[in-house]
This record gives sequence, C-alpha cells and structure tokens, in this order.
Amino acid sequence: MTAAAHPPTPAHLLAHGIGSQHDLPLSPFYAYAGAFAALFVSFLALGLLWPTSRFRGDRAGRPLPAAVQRVADAPATRNALRLVGAAAATAVLLYLLLGPDDPDHNPAPGAVYVLLWVGLVPASLLLGPVWRLLNPLRALHALLPAPRAPRPLPAGLGIRPAAAGLLLFAWLELAVPDPASTTTLLTFLAVLTATGLLGAARHGPDWFAHADPFEVYSALLARLSPLGRRADGRLVLRSPFNSLDSTPQVPGLVATVCVLLGSTAYDGFSDNPRWITTLQTSPLGPTATATLGLLAAIALVAALYGLCAGTLRLMSRELTSPLTSFAHSLLPIALGYLVAHYFTLFVTEGPRTVMMAVGTDNALAPAPPLSPGALATLQVTAIVTGHVIGVVAAHDRAVRLFPPARAVAGQLPLFALMITYTLGGIGLLIA
Repeated sequence: MTAAAHPPTPAHLLAHGIGSQHDLPLSPFYAYAGAFAALFVSFLALGLLWPTSRFRGDRAGRPLPAAVQRVADAPATRNALRLVGAAAATAVLLYLLLGPDDPDHNPAPGAVYVLLWVGLVPASLLLGPVWRLLNPLRALHALLPAPRAPRPLPAGLGIRPAAAGLLLFAWLELAVPDPASTTTLLTFLAVLTATGLLGAARHGPDWFAHADPFEVYSALLARLSPLGRRADGRLVLRSPFNSLDSTPQVPGLVATVCVLLGSTAYDGFSDNPRWITTLQTSPLGPTATATLGLLAAIALVAALYGLCAGTLRLMSRELTSPLTSFAHSLLPIALGYLVAHYFTLFVTEGPRTVMMAVGTDNALAPAPPLSPGALATLQVTAIVTGHVIGVVAAHDRAVRLFPPARAVAGQLPLFALMITYTLGGIGLLIA
C-alpha cells in the first residue's frame, strides 16, 4: 500500500492485494493513542447519552420517489444489468482461455482480484447489493430448465456455504503459489460455477443468496449503504446504522465476517519480512505454511470474538444468542480493514486493468493519488472509523437486549474486543 524501496510488480500486487506496508510515516504512539482515545470517548459518550435503542432496522428509511422505484424494479432494468454481468463474465473467460498467461498483459486476473473483489466494496456501499443483479451465474441459471419442485434450503444452512467460498477465494489469493495464472483462475471459476448451478438446480435461485460468496459479500457490505429496502420492499434512503441493524442473524454470519477479518489481517501480515523468511525456510513448504498462517489468522479473530460472546453469555443469561446478536457490529470493522488494505490497489491497478481490457499495450498503473503520509492517515482513519461505528452498533443492540442496569457494564467485553482488533489492525500497518 505504500512506497517501497523496490516497488512490487503488478503480479505481486494481484497475488497479495497490497504492496509493502512497512515504514509508514506515522508515529506508532500517536496512532495507538489516537485510536484508543477515539474508542474510549465514543464508549463513554454512548454510555452517558444513549440510554435506549434508536435504530429501527428495516422499518426505517425515507422512501425514494415512486418513479425511481419503478425504474429500479423494472424487468428491463434488471435484464440489462444481468446482460452487463454476463458480458463481463464472458470477456473474463475469453481472456483466460485465449489471452497470455501473464497478469502484466492479461486483464483477467485484475478483473477478478481488483475490479470484482475490491470494486464490490464501493459499488455495494453506494448502490446496495449490486452483485445480486450482476451475478452471471443467476443469468446462466435462468437459461436452464427450471426444476419441477425445488427442494427447500436446509433450515440451518444460513450463509455457511458462502463463508466456505470466501475462505477458498482467500486461500487462492494468499496461499496458492501462482494465484494470477490462468489455470488457477479457470479452476476456481469452474468450481464456483459448478457449485452454484448444481445448488440452484436442486434448491432454486435462492441458493445464490446463501451460497454464492461474492453475492453474500456484496450483500453484507451493502448493510452499510444509505440505499436499502424497507421491510415492505420500498426502496429508501436511511442511515447506514439502520441498515446495519437490519442484518439478518443467520447461521454462518459469524464465520463469514471472521473470514473477511482474518483473511484481510493475514494479507497485511503476509508482506512482513519475517513472515516472508518463514515461508521461504519452512520445511512444510510455502503453500502449506501460508495456508496454516491464513487459517491461524481467521481462527484468532474467531476465538477472540467467541471469548467475548461467551463472557457476554455469563454476564446475562437472558442473552440466548450472543454470537449472532452482535456479529453485525463486526461488519464496519471488516470494511475499515478492506479500505485500509486495498485502497491503493484499487485506484492504481483498477485503471490499469481497464486500460489493458480496452487494448492498451504496456499499460502502466497511475501513480498513487496520496502521499505516504496522507495514505497512512487514511489507513488508520479507516480502521478507527470502522471500530467506532462498530462500538455504536454494539451499544444500540446492547441497550435493547440487556436490562438497563447492566447495559453499559455488559458492553465491556465488546469494548475490550474492539480495542484488541483496533490495536491489531494498526499494528499490521506499522509493524
């Protein structure tokens, strides 16, 4: 993400999402102190000034004009977006099949790792769950014969298949030796397509909302969008806090968020010189060692959250589902990590990928738009802001679930968790 003595190549950027992050022009003391102060002041102010729940979830929102609703829901609009998604997927497939096996001259790896994976962040924040409308697998499924009697989805399925798919994608990006090769990407897309179409053939199109990793990823990010739908289906503008509060407490939500947090944290850590040396000298080999490192990062994030949830359960026996009750508060933290780690990748490699796709030879990535100091400030601000939003979301949920006398004290485990995640996230930037 920052300037390095030896700038990483585009292939390295695509393989790891970010460039070197070390030696940021930022004082560790001020970064840690500022982050702690922001969280502490937020927690204290909420405890004093926010005694009752204020968020209304999917019941909130100012309706958009009826004409906007009609255009958004029109079959022509949805079919046009479906065609756009199918055309883009076809172009990527053709580049993978017919183009050179070189990410410096083939836009397909950038389309997957930058335009899709990173680009879904701003797209979903601005427009809502856009991948549901663009998903080429939905378009392909619509062309196939519909099953006579789709089987209902298993009651406990939730979004667990999507969590597994996101873990597979993270492993592909961060542990596989050559993630930008055409063979690797074609294999992943083949697995994704077969899983999606076979599941939809058995359970109908609702399968994608539970199992497609990019669709679930986009839908979760859209929980922080000001554009959403009310419970009655009306398209509305509302506070992102209300959208966040409406996050369904489905099985697999915690696993999905932990995969997002843990894999992004590992992505930041994987560029550490000591870890690179470990990969190169490990008797297990770099792929197995990277896999273990990725799984360990996700397990650490999950263990810390599980410890927090267990403490909440001990403090209040009335809280029957602490794991899912506060999982929505982790989404803005994941968003902060994504912005901090992938901003430079998106604004440099994104345009370069587009230039390659339109036929520009030897396309060069534009210079980063921010100086190292401004970039460091953006990264720390993104992480701290995500945690402050998480503190607000958790507080509002706590005063709704806990008895008034224990509402503030009951949040102490969550506050400790937020502090731990914040310090860890900043530590990855300045280590």
